[in-house]
Amino acid sequence: MNMRDTQPNIVAVIPVYNHEKAVSGVVDGILAAGLPCILVDDGSRALCAHALDELASRHASQVRLVRLTENQGKGGAVMAGLREASRLGYTHALQIDADGQHDTGDIPRFVADSVAHPDAVICGCPLYDDSVPKGRYYGRYATHVWVWINTLSLDIRDSMCGFRIYPLATTMALIDSTTLGSRMDFDVEIMVRLYWRGLDVVNVPTRVHYPADGVSHFRAWADNVLISRMHAGLFFGMLPRAPGLLWRKLRRRSRT
Repeated sequence: MNMRDTQPNIVAVIPVYNHEKAVSGVVDGILAAGLPCILVDDGSRALCAHALDELASRHASQVRLVRLTENQGKGGAVMAGLREASRLGYTHALQIDADGQHDTGDIPRFVADSVAHPDAVICGCPLYDDSVPKGRYYGRYATHVWVWINTLSLDIRDSMCGFRIYPLATTMALIDSTTLGSRMDFDVEIMVRLYWRGLDVVNVPTRVHYPADGVSHFRAWADNVLISRMHAGLFFGMLPRAPGLLWRKLRRRSRT
């Protein structure tokens, strides 16, 4: 059944790895926006695990906790949360980071766009303030260019933003049939592969702030190597898909 025949039933998924200081504020923002949420403890230390237990207990009717005994990486944690969301019968899942960098006040806009475009991925397009590390800011453009090459389009404005809404049926079909990167390569790869499967992308401008005491798990050397390998793999995957991607672009232009 086409998702347009149903009203989206959305849950937030938060991958958490040692973000005990910030995650409570993120949960409060999600609940204030009217969404339930799934916390995924990605093998966190005891202090963070205890904080997540308290959150799940305090908001027992609205917050569910999934615990991974060993760290799986951001992608692994998100996929565990998406799988739980699908099992619980949700149609859509909002992914948001646990470190407080995303503006939960923008959640209603994401939800409204998901209601209007239930078959699309609603993807955050960051509006940075002065807190963004300059190396991270400019480094993102290498990935942007690769994504535009690997989709033969500019439709995905920022594939690295971990603030987005997935339609779960198509997303779980992809996860169940493809081995996706389980660490910092996940956000980019899943966007490209969902685009290859025909999903449209709605880009939503959203404010991003990097807290001065924020915890980042990005490993400059290891994750950049991982992401470079991912881009290379996607490029060779794009080549046989190129005619279909170009035809998709031509059909879209013919309708405008």
